[in-house]
Amino acid sequence: MTVLVTGAAGFVGFHVARALLERGERVIGVDDLNSYYTPALKQARLARLAGHKAFSFHCFDLSDPANLAELAVKEPDIQGIFHLAAQAGVRYSLKDPYVFANVNVRGHVAMLEFARRLKRLDHLVYASSSSVYGRNTKLPFMETDPVDQPGSFYAVTKRSAELTSSTYSYLYGLPQTGLRFFTIYGPWGRPDMAYYTFARAIMRGQPVTLYEGHALARDFTYIDDVVRAVLAVYDTPPQAGQARLLNIGNDRPEPVRHLVELLEHALQRRAQITLQP
Repeated sequence: MTVLVTGAAGFVGFHVARALLERGERVIGVDDLNSYYTPALKQARLARLAGHKAFSFHCFDLSDPANLAELAVKEPDIQGIFHLAAQAGVRYSLKDPYVFANVNVRGHVAMLEFARRLKRLDHLVYASSSSVYGRNTKLPFMETDPVDQPGSFYAVTKRSAELTSSTYSYLYGLPQTGLRFFTIYGPWGRPDMAYYTFARAIMRGQPVTLYEGHALARDFTYIDDVVRAVLAVYDTPPQAGQARLLNIGNDRPEPVRHLVELLEHALQRRAQITLQP
């Protein structure tokens, strides 16, 4: 089977693409290799995938429908889609909301337009985010909880993608599942992730900033568990015309302060902690 993985040079996309190749799928990877973080890391991930004969790669901007139209001509046998490309960064979305609107909203619409024109679509699985729960204080988060109080523009773009997917499922019968990922960690992760930034700060003797004080906790979820969940979801598609939303994450919030303590132990250095609201 031929599947499309967008964001194939990204953290989650790379691991999903590799798992698909290992189980015998033909994988078409797409990524724009943008400079949000060092493209060298993305190139290194791609080099690992390039060793598989069943992997091919296309570098282009997904938000341009012309690029996807060209891909449809070159790769007419795509049957499944893992849409994992996105502009990440909750705080960064406050600095440059236009980038997030273009990639996460316009790019998502372009992908849905591409999907509805395929000869056959078994399932479209796409990355959403736990950030859609926003200012919701009820715990644990459930898929049926209200998501009408986003706490960042990043969350707005992810919720927009969910609503757009639901509409396309209704209008065009596309079987889709959106995955609300909770804090993912593991090898080949993004350099802006907390465990990398904290480790760098500790090694350099720089302050480690903890937002929301000592009470901050996250549902840290290991990448291998995420990949298994993504593939299991893909293999059990909803009926045509249905759009599902599923939480993918650990069920035990871990204090971020505990993460810092683990890093202190591993690095044999004390962290200089500063607290921010």
